[in-house]
Amino acid sequence: MTTPLITVKNLKTWFPITGGVFSRRIGDVKAVDGVSFHINRGEIFGLVGESGCGKSTIGRSVLRLLKPTAGRVTYEDTVLFDVEAREQISAKQMRLLRRNMQIIFQDPFASLDPRMNVGSIVAEGLSAHRIATGQAALEQAQELLYLCGLPASAVNKYPHEFSGGQRQRISIARALAFHPDFIVADEPIAALDVSIQAQILTLMQELKEKLKLTYLFISHDLGVVRYFCDRIAVMYLGNFVETGTSEQIFANPLHPYTKALLSAVPNTELGARRQRIILQGSVPSPANPPSGCKFHTRCPMARPQCANSKPELGELEPGHTVACPFAEQQ
Repeated sequence: MTTPLITVKNLKTWFPITGGVFSRRIGDVKAVDGVSFHINRGEIFGLVGESGCGKSTIGRSVLRLLKPTAGRVTYEDTVLFDVEAREQISAKQMRLLRRNMQIIFQDPFASLDPRMNVGSIVAEGLSAHRIATGQAALEQAQELLYLCGLPASAVNKYPHEFSGGQRQRISIARALAFHPDFIVADEPIAALDVSIQAQILTLMQELKEKLKLTYLFISHDLGVVRYFCDRIAVMYLGNFVETGTSEQIFANPLHPYTKALLSAVPNTELGARRQRIILQGSVPSPANPPSGCKFHTRCPMARPQCANSKPELGELEPGHTVACPFAEQQ
């Protein structure tokens, strides 16, 4: 049995709420409230859910771009951090390990420095890590841009001279500069036109096969996740409510929230009809989540006991878990 590339156990990332004259801590925004999962080498693991459910926070916490409140994350056999055990690798070790773990941000225009030309943007990391400098770094930048579908002449241009899809290609090239194993793709196509989205996804799939990459793919687009990801976790208000393979989630959704999300996806099959599930109310605040099952205030199948006890993920079939004690009865 192979060791997973990334293993996450009981990850929590809370943000303090302060108030009063002395800015005392009066509460917490529980963006991620105890999630566990693993990602195998060469796999595409998808996170889906409504905006604000904690998807991006998970990705940034795993990379230690955000300070977690609790939990443990390992990269192969290396413990990146274990909050309870007060264990984490040093800043120097993390700096070296970041070569293997990179991120692609949602908005390429915001993540690219408008004062730097593209060659400098892609080569900046190579110089910072002393992998290559000067002309050697520039030549590597040209190779990476070509790999991502841009001409070598792009190195002399600035981000504002490119389209949204081209800027995302630049972001991908920058992420590939260190030949990483693992990439967090934080809604990389959300800001792009549909036709450009397909091109970027095709590029990412080709790069995965060619460079043996592993992705944590974050998206709110279920249609994209269905065809791009191997396994999927559905999030609601900081927790996973269902996990499984892409085929399991879409062919046999078990959690009421998953069913509601899927009912909103347009069905392109001729003559096929899907019953639309309209959820009542709005998403509760992560600063004051409901007791018990966090979804019970909007769940069309809620029962009195749902407000009293928080359901844990249980496996109903191999690899398919759901956090609902009544999933099999629905």
